[in-house]
Amino acid sequence: MEYILEMINISKAFPGVQALDKVTLRLRPGTVHALMGENGAGKSTLMKCLFGIYHEDEGQVILEGKQVRFDNPRKALENGIAMVHQELNQVQKRNVMENIWLGRFPKRFGLVDHKKIYEDTRQIMNDLKIDVDPKEIVGNLSVSQRQMVEIAKAVSYHSKVIVLDEPTSSLTEKEVEHLFEIIRMLKERGCGIIYISHRMEEILRISDEVTIMRDGQYVSCTPAKELTNETIIRQMVGRELKNQFPPKDNIPGEVILKVENLSALYNQLDGVSFELHKGEILGVAGLAGAGRTELLETIFGNSSRKSGRVEYRGKEVKNVSPKDAIAHKFALVTEERRASGVFGILTLRENATIASIRRYKRGPFVSEKKVRAAAQKMIDAMHVKAASQKVKMMTLSGGNQQKAIVGRWLLTEPEIMLLDEPTRGIDVGAKYEIYQLLINIAKEGKGVLMVSSEMPELLGICDRILVLSGGRLAGEVDPKNTTQEEIMTLAAKYV
Repeated sequence: MEYILEMINISKAFPGVQALDKVTLRLRPGTVHALMGENGAGKSTLMKCLFGIYHEDEGQVILEGKQVRFDNPRKALENGIAMVHQELNQVQKRNVMENIWLGRFPKRFGLVDHKKIYEDTRQIMNDLKIDVDPKEIVGNLSVSQRQMVEIAKAVSYHSKVIVLDEPTSSLTEKEVEHLFEIIRMLKERGCGIIYISHRMEEILRISDEVTIMRDGQYVSCTPAKELTNETIIRQMVGRELKNQFPPKDNIPGEVILKVENLSALYNQLDGVSFELHKGEILGVAGLAGAGRTELLETIFGNSSRKSGRVEYRGKEVKNVSPKDAIAHKFALVTEERRASGVFGILTLRENATIASIRRYKRGPFVSEKKVRAAAQKMIDAMHVKAASQKVKMMTLSGGNQQKAIVGRWLLTEPEIMLLDEPTRGIDVGAKYEIYQLLINIAKEGKGVLMVSSEMPELLGICDRILVLSGGRLAGEVDPKNTTQEEIMTLAAKYV
């Protein structure tokens, strides 16, 4: 059998949008097949057609030589197709083993066999060398640990085909190596992997073949060893993209934000102090669990402060809640779009204006005209691709969702932008747009504090970089005069 999976001439249309136009993808057993394209190219739509979330308008899906069409994701899973979504969809108040076996608990004498669930989960975790307690509550895990749990769940179905959508977007370098080891193990078992990622160095390293899509259409399928970064970008975006980062012409000025000995009540953030200047992009580096997200959330009032002081323009601000922070001209773009960023069932217009809705009131009522105008201003400024303002947010690609979230906060006219992994899961073209936007925000005299796991991104876009380790500030570096090795050394200082 040459191909374990064939998707032939798949088309799918939504109102006003031809999402897929006769796209073909063929996957060989025991190989990694990368699927690449800009945000909105149709990658996720194609995979949702495979997984039974959407039904294709035309085309064929052939699994192990037989034509199939799954009514829902459960049918796909039962037939050996699993998908690890970029936006994790887990029951956070239940434990790991319950999440893995949800909907198919083994039973004994008519009752759920908890002992078997635990032993089977532990066996899978041991096989994959994943260090997570099966009885741990999922909500207590880091994003990277939760991603590993989803991979373990996919493996538990004895899947023939596994789709990994941006699997390394929340992983450290060490965790990425672990993931690649798991992928090699799955390949040896004959499993076919469809690997969606925007990280070209990973694609060229782990993939056997690469299919590239653009604007809902098939562009090419090429052996990975015959590709370079330049050829991938040219085929993805249809043009040359010579520079990864825009030229920086923002000039930092006086101190706009001062943080002194900041510690959090319920997490490990411990005595962090720094200053953020007007017109500056200040990066935050560190390993998973270093306290980067916790730093932003404590400043914004999402996490309770244990001690410390935050000053904005020389005056202390308490920010005991996000409402306080917004009133004090702070904005926070969170790491997990699905969990804490988008309102999927609401429209793009509603998502764009929800944080600044008070601005559009006329007496006790909201002015629909003002809301429409504000939403359109955001869509135009952020280059969000959507058929209209009325489309559901969940129908947009990940990159367009991210641009809309950043635009939402810009409508509040903030002075301090806190961004947690702002380019997570975004293609190279959209990343460039986000980078240019951050530079423009800084040029307007605002302060930008940005967490990122991508070292080249921090070095390419930031004026200074803070390095956290074990919840403490391990050091500060100048991007012009440092190396990734120096940053990693600081990141391991208090581990």
